[in-house]
Amino acid sequence: MSRTRAAAELVAEKLTGAAPEHVIDVVDLGAGLLGWGDPNVAAAKEIVKSADSLVVASPTFKATYTGLLKLFLDQFGAGELGQVTTFPLMLGGSPTHALAPELTLRPVLVEIGASCPAPSLYLIDSEYETSPELDKWLDVARRFVPHASS
Repeated sequence: MSRTRAAAELVAEKLTGAAPEHVIDVVDLGAGLLGWGDPNVAAAKEIVKSADSLVVASPTFKATYTGLLKLFLDQFGAGELGQVTTFPLMLGGSPTHALAPELTLRPVLVEIGASCPAPSLYLIDSEYETSPELDKWLDVARRFVPHASS
């Protein structure tokens, strides 16, 4: 399991007080992301669209999210997420690209219909579990999750 996936699951659990009900790792969708109509991609889309809230995570790659995540997000039409509460998360090796989730990931999520009420979150990948930035962010983000607990 990647640090990005582990961080996304940790963030989801800290946001809601429970382990995530579903986890979609786009790497598992493989070549199905390269076209349209793949049944596994369609099933993943339905899970995303039916969620109460989402954590969408990516490692930082060349100052933005990965191409693999882009292939998945490209499967959604404009507005298709129907205002699902979504929290963009990116991990990186240094603070250099700390604005990447806000400047690159959030806009595409909003275009496909996500509601991103809290600031995007960027964590250093080597310290995501203990980052004081995570605790500060959670104080704000929990306000937007129904039934969130501390």
